[in-house]
Amino acid sequence: METRGHLHPISHLMREARAIFGRMGFTIADGPLLESEWYNFDALNVPKDHPARDMQDTFFIKDSPGYVLRTQTSPLQVRYMESQMKAGIAPPYRVIVPGKVFRNEATDMTHEAEFFQLEGLAIGEDVTLGHLKGTIDRFYTELFKGAEVEIRFRPSFFPFVEPGVEVDARITGEHVSDKLRGRWIEMMGAGMVHPNVLKNAGVDPEKYQGFAFGMGLDRLAMLRWEIDDIRLMHSADLRFVNQF
Repeated sequence: METRGHLHPISHLMREARAIFGRMGFTIADGPLLESEWYNFDALNVPKDHPARDMQDTFFIKDSPGYVLRTQTSPLQVRYMESQMKAGIAPPYRVIVPGKVFRNEATDMTHEAEFFQLEGLAIGEDVTLGHLKGTIDRFYTELFKGAEVEIRFRPSFFPFVEPGVEVDARITGEHVSDKLRGRWIEMMGAGMVHPNVLKNAGVDPEKYQGFAFGMGLDRLAMLRWEIDDIRLMHSADLRFVNQF
């Protein structure tokens, strides 16, 4: 008797996200896990004394000074725009970057040293926060088919966006998990790309602007399927994977 395999919940979310953003005209980019401090911090307008550079948060490479295990998928914002400009391709750009990132922190039920993020970037001449809200609203509406989705922004700070926002979602529907249904849940960080980031990528900030967002796929999977321990995601335990 043939036994069929099961998709890991992260793989499942990645496939769905690629399809949804693909229908919105986003392309997919990928980049190195071992990243230079320039792309991981400096080009993203992260100051030299920012806490994110601290040894407690970042894996620095002992034998390769100036390199780190990437702490976010955001370096691909600059890498992608830079590559397009060098190829003579001016905005508009729309790209998503799903991938693994690393943080030097203690492991518990809600934190892992490695996890997956999904980065999004849209650059053009007339891009606004309204376009960001519409994009995120459509993503969650398609991801949670049949559910009603509400999105709200709260002011926040991230060095690579200005203004920056925390994005909350309230999702209601018959098949929405108890962790999500009817509650305002913080889902991602986002904002308008900082002019310094555009400048570092070779894009004229006087002519172009855009939005960026980043969400944790592990966290989204935990909320969607009521998973209580993030460590199960990386356990390679078939009893866990076979449930999906």
